[in-house]
Amino acid sequence: MGYILIHNGTLIDGKGKQPIPDGGLLIEENVILDSGSLKSLEMPQSDLKKIDAHGGFILPGFIDCHVHIMFNGFRVEDPLLTPLSLYFYQAVENLRLTLEAGVTTVRDAGMADYGVKKAVEEDLIVGPRLQISVMPLSITGGHFDLMMKSGNDVKTRYPGLPDSVCDGPEEVLKRVREVLRSGADVVKVMVTGGVMSANDSPEHPQFTRKELEVIVEEAAYRNISVMAHAHGKEGIKNALNTNIKSIEHGTCLDQECIDLILKKDAWVIPTLLVHQHNQKEAGKLPEYVQEDAAKVGKALNKNMKVAYRAGVKMAMGTDSGVGPHGQNLRELSLLCGIGMNPMEALQAGTIRAAELLGWEDKIGTLEKGKLADVVISKKDPLAHIDSLGDPDNITLVLKEGKVIKDIRTS
Repeated sequence: MGYILIHNGTLIDGKGKQPIPDGGLLIEENVILDSGSLKSLEMPQSDLKKIDAHGGFILPGFIDCHVHIMFNGFRVEDPLLTPLSLYFYQAVENLRLTLEAGVTTVRDAGMADYGVKKAVEEDLIVGPRLQISVMPLSITGGHFDLMMKSGNDVKTRYPGLPDSVCDGPEEVLKRVREVLRSGADVVKVMVTGGVMSANDSPEHPQFTRKELEVIVEEAAYRNISVMAHAHGKEGIKNALNTNIKSIEHGTCLDQECIDLILKKDAWVIPTLLVHQHNQKEAGKLPEYVQEDAAKVGKALNKNMKVAYRAGVKMAMGTDSGVGPHGQNLRELSLLCGIGMNPMEALQAGTIRAAELLGWEDKIGTLEKGKLADVVISKKDPLAHIDSLGDPDNITLVLKEGKVIKDIRTS
């Protein structure tokens, strides 16, 4: 039985308390044994490996609640030109970049299958632990129906990846069951159109209330939650009124939506980073996307400020995959841009995200009994929150007590 002591750093445990300047973290195997002031820790008498933080800041591993590990940008022609196996090799790199950026857990919002999750769990590849949705559900002509107006279909197909398109309560019920059979930990549904869609716009509501009720009810039979891609306010309200608790994007929410979110005790995942990326890269996006990308980016920041001030619960999500992988923690400074202070932003990416995923008993803070997911940053994130967005500032990453990245300098 081996022990690890992380010392000579400032401990920020994720619970919102004051940082501990002479902090220490004691790990046994893959679990945190104790944390706090170094002087308060009861040290084991043998088998103790010491990790010097070199004056850095000891943080919980971060959690990204909205990524697409299998995506590398979104171009309609990709499925026509890319060999299927290449997506998986690219995913290996995407997972590595994500973990080395300090993100030890992700919720994949579509296209990562059970095999990707198992490869990480069995240590065949290096990556954050995964919650997967496998395949988002879409109506015909909706945000994940990849049939073009030309009649050409550009969707990716292979065993283990169910079809996305379903219409009417019976077909929706079958599709939910297929996604669950394929290993989904969470069900993803497109309740509005999207920025990258060829056949709809972000404000268009999709799925009827009855269809959404079927999805939520069937998922609940297995104690599985539902996450809803939602830009337009009518789609947001439809999702909330059928007890979907995780609103992804939430771009055009208004006061009525905010009141409903608070009443239903739901969450919003703002995904500010991807919209910043889309605005910067607007000229490279397909022509049919550019107008929607501009409108969505402008509305999102304004409305998220209002939602934050109203007390809406938020967790970190980046939509990485549509934008670049490995820059996930840039989202934290953008959360500060809508009103959060740095400690709140850190918690949005740790304890709050763990609560959303239903894993608050095992990740999200540095306290006894939690898995030993640990990140060390060179700079003080409470003084320089934007520094976390630079992977070179993340000098050490541990996942379940195992050193994944170590670029500390003596």
